[in-house]
Amino acid sequence: MISTHNLSLKIGRRQLIADLNWHVREGECWSVIGRNGAGKSTLLKTLAGLREPDSGYVTIQNRALPDWPLPELARQRAFLAQSRSDAFAYSVIETVLSARHPYHDNRYWEGSDDHAIALKSLESMEVADLAERDVRTLSGGERQRVAIAAMLAQDTPLLLLDEPANALDLAHQVSVMSLLARLCREQGKTAIMIGHDLTLAHSVSTHALLLMGDGRWLAGTTAEVMRADILSDYLGHPIDILQYGKRSIFIPSEDIA
Repeated sequence: MISTHNLSLKIGRRQLIADLNWHVREGECWSVIGRNGAGKSTLLKTLAGLREPDSGYVTIQNRALPDWPLPELARQRAFLAQSRSDAFAYSVIETVLSARHPYHDNRYWEGSDDHAIALKSLESMEVADLAERDVRTLSGGERQRVAIAAMLAQDTPLLLLDEPANALDLAHQVSVMSLLARLCREQGKTAIMIGHDLTLAHSVSTHALLLMGDGRWLAGTTAEVMRADILSDYLGHPIDILQYGKRSIFIPSEDIA
């Protein structure tokens, strides 16, 4: 689905990621993990084609990002930013309908199919009752669910999400992450998401990419890389993993005074 080839990313003189050769297949659900400033958001923007790599390149469906016409690329990948600014008084339904524009070809206005898809996406995020609300009046969690609904309405095979659980309450964190895992498992979509909750990431992801922030990285299945010794090294703090039924729970190994 998406691959990086000798990809290197820098901020100023600082090397974030060096020679990343990484292959993500259809139906896989990846969590990108690392300390603050390790380059997670920078990587996701590069995968979306919103930032040029310092060296190397990215391919989607074996086609380099610069070779994709923008309308076609918008039908291949959707990107959820970590934060957003709503400058205009769009309604919730208008905001979600805007994600359907890559499918309009030569027409400007949305059709009935677009409206049906947008409403279904809002329902999946439990915000259909907010359809006529001004997005500027929403709470942070409501706005996040509307943004995810727009991503779902875009209906792309590849989903790139920067902290999708951000601002969500516990119940919606679980429901949103479970939905993303189900889309990968049942519909063959591919998800790459950034998150800081290791327990939640492990419960929904098939794979993990760990970034050290100094060029080093490690990629593999969650069983291979989300181990206490590896995470303790990459995150810079001792981690314990407790088993509760089939779940793995990740906690700091030292008491917080």
